[in-house]
Amino acid sequence: MGRLVPAVTRSLDILELFLEGDGTLSAPDITRRLQLPRTTVHELLGTLVARSYLVPAPEQPGRYRLGVRNYQLGSRYAEQFDLAAEGRQVAQEVAETCDETVHVAILEDTDVIYIAKVDSTHAVRMVSAAGRRLPAHCTSVGKMLLASLPADELDARIGGRELTAMTPNSITDPDALRAALAGIRERGVAAEHQESNTDVSCVAAPVRNGAGRVVAALSISVPVIRWTEQRGEELSGLAAKGAAELSTRLGHRGAGL
Repeated sequence: MGRLVPAVTRSLDILELFLEGDGTLSAPDITRRLQLPRTTVHELLGTLVARSYLVPAPEQPGRYRLGVRNYQLGSRYAEQFDLAAEGRQVAQEVAETCDETVHVAILEDTDVIYIAKVDSTHAVRMVSAAGRRLPAHCTSVGKMLLASLPADELDARIGGRELTAMTPNSITDPDALRAALAGIRERGVAAEHQESNTDVSCVAAPVRNGAGRVVAALSISVPVIRWTEQRGEELSGLAAKGAAELSTRLGHRGAGL
């Protein structure tokens, strides 16, 4: 591990003090308990307030309490923790129905990270692992997640640069990718055929949280020796059903891509 940054460490020390007592502290309280210079404490408090990690306590002049940013970070952590656990359960149910490999993945920048995986029982199956990272535009889960982004955010992520190819079938032109994503938004499911692995085709559907935001995608991966158009339609419906179930478990009650 690299060198710890003193200012960051002190800021976190301040925030962790609010886990105790009634949840409010003054600058003198913090100065005394952390044995820091008064000027340093005031500078750190000013920064934490400016970033909404702390706010002045109502009707308690000179005292502070935790701000909304801590709640947002905690909610995101809880959301992803629940997502991995619930995703594994739903993936298991889907895999038992179709006997193919099922993944749940999230989007990070221009990559997808698989947070849950359940294998097929077939001897011939997709080789992968939870925690693996792949270029989003080469996968069905990634294209599903990219299709859910607002246009400006999508542009910021893919820009106009040539995209990395994993196989000869990978989409490398940003405009071609945008056209593919438009089709995915219309259909509500995504597919990729030998774009990340020349031996595999996949279908995916979106997973939403309680606020209706797409937070993940669930995919079913099939070796090309078992792939047909009819099988693809069947698995697309099953992926959509599984993604809807996972969305329900995360608190989603609506519809839409």
